[in-house]
Amino acid sequence: MTNLGTAPEGFPVAEAPLVLTIESGIARLTLDRPDLGNALTSEASKKLGEAIDRIAADPGVRVVVLTGNGKMFSAGGDIREFVTTLDSLADLIGDELVHLNETLLKLAALPVPVIAALNGPVAGGGIGLALTADVVISAASARFRAGYAAIGLSPDAGTSYQLTRLMGPQRAKEFLFTNRFLDSAEALAVGLVAKVVPDADLVRETDAMARTIAAMPPGALAAVKSLVNAAATESHAAILAREREWMMVNAATPDAREGIRAFMERRAPAFAASV
Repeated sequence: MTNLGTAPEGFPVAEAPLVLTIESGIARLTLDRPDLGNALTSEASKKLGEAIDRIAADPGVRVVVLTGNGKMFSAGGDIREFVTTLDSLADLIGDELVHLNETLLKLAALPVPVIAALNGPVAGGGIGLALTADVVISAASARFRAGYAAIGLSPDAGTSYQLTRLMGPQRAKEFLFTNRFLDSAEALAVGLVAKVVPDADLVRETDAMARTIAAMPPGALAAVKSLVNAAATESHAAILAREREWMMVNAATPDAREGIRAFMERRAPAFAASV
């Protein structure tokens, strides 16, 4: 098990912005500055990027769970920091977004599935972070609010990209224009989250999904993620070609042979690559 909360390089334990644990094929990333609403400061973005690098380098990881500690998943930018740097705000935000954008691209590029478990409200850039995940599970009490227009700013962290891709352009504009709250039920209805569960069940439901995914062969999971992501921008013909390539790659693996035998023998498969 790796725990960045107990020994993060360069950080006292009390100031660790996140905790990473890896156990039984499941990497758990917990944003851990509840006093800041788990804000995506430059420091937090850098540490999150380092944690993602560790996950990417660990062949035993099958699935990632991303969540927050405390009452919020993430408040996005740290407005309290903005207030102290108003005269140089553009430069501050520009520098911070360099680190955050790099981190978000690293997260999106992970070949393993990423589950975001929304333990509470999500605001600003926290929306972009949450929606970078492959599957989002929301506690019933969680809600979304962009916040940008109300303070004279515009979207960051891929929020405009993710909202447009999932909600469609008209709904995304309305949500961003008005700065209104969007509750978990509406988030489910418009496709921002895959599942809404009672607050008390969030950890159990997320862990159950993570364990189910971790038991699957990684080649099949990587193929699903790659194909579905590409389907948003590529043609039908291109996806058919990609599917053929992935099918041939996976058909040559021991996991495919085991899966097919297990199906015919009416038993649970024992995938060599699963944990």
